[in-house]
Amino acid sequence: MVKHQDRALDHIFAALSDPTRRALIARLGEKDSLSVSELAAPFSISLPAIMKHLDVLTDAGLIVREKTGRTVSCRLTAQPMEQAMNWLNRYAQFWSESFDRLAAFVEDKPWSTQPPTSPKVQPRAQASPSRDGSARGRTKSSRPGRKPSN
Repeated sequence: MVKHQDRALDHIFAALSDPTRRALIARLGEKDSLSVSELAAPFSISLPAIMKHLDVLTDAGLIVREKTGRTVSCRLTAQPMEQAMNWLNRYAQFWSESFDRLAAFVEDKPWSTQPPTSPKVQPRAQASPSRDGSARGRTKSSRPGRKPSN
């Protein structure tokens, strides 16, 4: 049973991951039922692209399509969203309790408002004169038998 629920949640969250599909869901949330052409009207994508998005939402169980004559209408279904909300609420409770514990810990230990003092930085030692001189006095090496060009 757990595996089936995990797969269902995967489909729900995958369907909701796309902004176009979330916008379709939002439009369906405003009205009880809308035809596919009404749903597609504000979008600048093709009707076949909208149909593919609706297929994903249908496969996830988030919407139901009903055909009456030549008109296909869509409406939201609540059950999959309830599953997703239950899953999210369980983890929201976990994180809320964790943040409450963190807040209690922080409130018990007063924080210093002054910046931490940094260790004093020792000035770097300068390179020895012998190293500086040796780098300047070198000539470019060349292949054997050739003189370097100036």
